[in-house]
Amino acid sequence: MSSTPEDRSRTPAGRTRALEVRTRGPRVVVIGAGIVGCSLADELTARGWTDVTVLEQGPLPAPGGSTSHAPGLVFQTSPSKTLTRFARYTVEKFRSLDVDGVSCFDQVGGLELATTPERLADLHRRAGYAASWGVRGEVVNTARCRELWPLLDESAVLGGFHTPDDGLARALLAARAQMDRATARGARFLDRHTVTGIEREDGRVTGVVTDRGTFPADHVVSAAGFWGPVIGRMAGVDVPLQPLAHQYARTRPLPELSGATQEAVRPILRLQDRDLYFREHTDRIGIGSYAHRPLPVDPLAVPAYDEARARDMEMPSSFPFTAEDWEPSWEDCRRLLPALRGVEIESGFNGVFSFTPDGMPVLGEAQQLRGFWLAEAVWVTHSAGVAKAVAEWMVDGRPAIDVHECDLARFEEAQRSPSYVRERGSQQFVEVYDVLHPLQPMDRPRPLRVSPFYARQQELGAYFLEGTGWERPHWYEANAPLVDALGDLPARDAWSARYWSPVAAAEAKATRERVALYDMTPLRRLEVTGPGALTFLDRMTSNNLRKKPGAVTYTLLLDETGGIRSDLTVARLGPDRFQVGANSPADLDRLLRHAPADVRIHDITSGTCCIGVWGPLARALVQPLAGDDFSHEGFGYFRVKQTYIGHVPVTAMRLSYVGELGWELYTTADLGLRLWDTLWEAGRDLGVLAAGRSAFNSLRLEKGYRAWGVDMTDEHNPFEAGLGFAVRMDKEEFVGQEALRRLPAPARRLTPLLLDDPAAVVLGKEPVFVGGTPAGYVTSASYGYTLGRCVAYAWLPAGLATGTGVHIEYFGEKVPATVAEEPLFDPEMTRIRH
Repeated sequence: MSSTPEDRSRTPAGRTRALEVRTRGPRVVVIGAGIVGCSLADELTARGWTDVTVLEQGPLPAPGGSTSHAPGLVFQTSPSKTLTRFARYTVEKFRSLDVDGVSCFDQVGGLELATTPERLADLHRRAGYAASWGVRGEVVNTARCRELWPLLDESAVLGGFHTPDDGLARALLAARAQMDRATARGARFLDRHTVTGIEREDGRVTGVVTDRGTFPADHVVSAAGFWGPVIGRMAGVDVPLQPLAHQYARTRPLPELSGATQEAVRPILRLQDRDLYFREHTDRIGIGSYAHRPLPVDPLAVPAYDEARARDMEMPSSFPFTAEDWEPSWEDCRRLLPALRGVEIESGFNGVFSFTPDGMPVLGEAQQLRGFWLAEAVWVTHSAGVAKAVAEWMVDGRPAIDVHECDLARFEEAQRSPSYVRERGSQQFVEVYDVLHPLQPMDRPRPLRVSPFYARQQELGAYFLEGTGWERPHWYEANAPLVDALGDLPARDAWSARYWSPVAAAEAKATRERVALYDMTPLRRLEVTGPGALTFLDRMTSNNLRKKPGAVTYTLLLDETGGIRSDLTVARLGPDRFQVGANSPADLDRLLRHAPADVRIHDITSGTCCIGVWGPLARALVQPLAGDDFSHEGFGYFRVKQTYIGHVPVTAMRLSYVGELGWELYTTADLGLRLWDTLWEAGRDLGVLAAGRSAFNSLRLEKGYRAWGVDMTDEHNPFEAGLGFAVRMDKEEFVGQEALRRLPAPARRLTPLLLDDPAAVVLGKEPVFVGGTPAGYVTSASYGYTLGRCVAYAWLPAGLATGTGVHIEYFGEKVPATVAEEPLFDPEMTRIRH
């Protein structure tokens, strides 16, 4: 007879194991002893999880992965707040580490150069990111660039972005330092152990099989770098990562650097206009290039350490140098640094490292195999910060900072195919140093996901952008004739005019005055059913869901600390049947992890579609087509009905994300085109038009509606985010309730701003200055065509009174703005509730 865990705990062996778990934590096996694996072992053991085994197929301390050849450049500033915070922690930690008196970080600073006006403008934008995320940096003139790097040909340089706290990580040394610390706390590091399998039982990981034995485990972390997909395949988990080779070369000694005794004294250098970076190696210069063609590598074909040496490769991650790819870059190097004209390349290699479809790391626990974690596609720059976040996630249940951009669960099924990962990963390599607009979509593979209305949208001249694989109309050229009636719109600068059209203003105006159709199909839809559905959803979310069928509720999915994991719209279609409007695959993952046996959850997004019908004439459009009463008395706000529009069965929800009367109409994908055509034909006499995401974003910001993942994340609680109305503290227990009870008064708030100049615009992530000091950053921004001003929401100190003047830094210019009172439009809600 098999024993239960409780039975086993009563045996001597069971009592011993239980004591070990209490004193040392669960058994953790980390696969990979590169910088991420070593950092993670250090972070886990520092938190009391000391039963940690790190397995490495190569020899320690230089096992031959990407860490072993990494040039170590750490530039902290990124458009991503999360990546910047990872990098800041990495710098902070590595500065505190040394091995035999040698520091693991050289804080020589960083210098990014501009050789074109476009790049110089982008450096001002990067300086804005730095101010938003708390990194020291400033845009400097040509003379200062030459002062920082005397070897520069200053005639080629227009300016630079200097970050004094950036520098060089000694990756192998940092790995060794953290290995020593983790070992002192009880971890063990075993080299020459090749993983051959992952053991599992009942959906949980139970151990790791190697060529030298099996290691039981409660948690397994794949920190295998570009071998991540290989480990993932053993576990039955997709790892959406594409390894690519990247060129790095060292020159022969330069006479100008003769006598140098330190490894590096000048800032790490970037010439992004030519996809190059530079660092000193005492009297030599190291140069990395992204200028060459993508060189994808099959992770299944990368040789093991000994096999690589047998092939005359220095290590598995170091492929032969392809001189033909290097030649154009070498000429660019010599133009920037004339001293290089007198020397040749001494050595070079094509180093392999990892890219993902969106350029972000892949972190988190796999849904299909509990206890199996990923810490993949992580560069040295972010390594310690990632390790800290993953350790917190494992030990405490959540990272201390928002990591939704890195969550393994963020990828849609359509984004996981090998072809997609390869194509998008390769494009990320090409664009790594490009000046990218925040709305700029990938070019390929498109179209991938389209709504049933796609053919009609094409006929109307839709300008499509892309998100999570979906083609999303941002405006329709068929509406261009309406622009003439708008009068003079404020001129836009070249940057904010990208991926924008004045047609959006016409579509916003038509929505406010008549009626418009919005394709809402890409928004995620879940069906939750079963006898326990109501109790489950009510416990998982913050608002009161114990309402009769026909009710719709806006509510929040919180974590145990009260942070906002997502915002949801929950429609009760029947006693045990709900439709949930969610944000990302991570919401489904969260709900599935907590769902009891009597609850079933299905993602119905791909099999359904949605049209938002909004505007003062929305009722005049839908009522003649409907089989039910759509009057205000017969169909109140935040109510749902299952009815018909013409011949099409629909689930109609009276909701509005644009601040106007209207409904969201859902039907199955096969009937979607018929629904669109029915509404379109019936609306001709009302002046109906199709409107895109650009107008949508403007209208929702005028109304103050938040967008999860942009305006708020799990770093924020409902009260500071202005969402306290979606929390019922007096209802029965819900996740996060106790944490909310203990919260102090908010120190910050999501604050609406109106730019003072009617012609000024910002786009998001810009720093906000109060009294001349950086005090916060913009989340969402869009021109409010109804208000005649740009609307920006920003995280700012609580207590700023309405009317307080602030400044938003946009490309180095301080743009005046004023704290406003929300909602900015229709505060009485009369346009929605009639």
